[in-house]
Amino acid sequence: MGIEKQVFKSNSLVSASYRLTIQEQRILLACISQVNPKNGDEITDKVMYTVRVSDIESLSGSNSKSLYKDIKEAVNTLFERRVTLTSWPNGKGSRKARITRWVQSIEYDDNEGNVQLRFSTDIAPYLTNLSEQYTKYFLSDIAKLNSAHAVRIFELIMQWKSVGELTISLESLKEMLNIDDEYKKINDFKKRVLEVSISQINKSTAYNIAITQKKTGRKVTHFIFTFGLKNEDKPKKLKKKPTKSDLQDPKFLSKHGRPGESTPEVIRRLKEQFEI
Repeated sequence: MGIEKQVFKSNSLVSASYRLTIQEQRILLACISQVNPKNGDEITDKVMYTVRVSDIESLSGSNSKSLYKDIKEAVNTLFERRVTLTSWPNGKGSRKARITRWVQSIEYDDNEGNVQLRFSTDIAPYLTNLSEQYTKYFLSDIAKLNSAHAVRIFELIMQWKSVGELTISLESLKEMLNIDDEYKKINDFKKRVLEVSISQINKSTAYNIAITQKKTGRKVTHFIFTFGLKNEDKPKKLKKKPTKSDLQDPKFLSKHGRPGESTPEVIRRLKEQFEI
């Protein structure tokens, strides 16, 4: 079995204001996961990253005959997408808001059935050289999500997974999702964005989310996300970070495993909990 791919993003990019379709998200994430910055790899604006039909099939579970056409169309729209950045990579203070594009060029290979893209100069630093304040998760975690909002919310909770709780204002959340002028009625926003996203995350990922709302006067102004790995009654039951030796010790893994968990699943859960 190959090494499971991971996605690394600067927290600043996770919280940036942008809006993408689910297919555009899959294309970007398939490219980002090709590089592991913790191994010294770098995403640069000099390289064309290839997205194959098989990559999107793995992410979406779809093997539609029109998938290559769908990918080409999504890359075309992705080329026009904007993202608003308001802080530097690695959280080094604030910056003037900069509006930029995700990619600067795209190519098609009809013979091979794949597309290629080159990240923009402004975006590349938010995907590499990440020494601190970054978010990571397994690419497979979002494989079954088919809502772009669900992917964004999942990335947001991954940014705070060591805490297990996040309070965010309605204004900030809508700005992040780039839906400032939509769902003006709070019930519409909750039903069409939050409830759909949370339902998908709870059903299709290793995490469960619960959400409550906070009012200022009679108006809903904040949401509180509480989350953790499934079947985890006490997310921080282990007080001490497991060592590499612990994760190779069958007795240790057996002791801290949960009913039905395989050895690889125990290892992965502990790595997730303690940021190993």
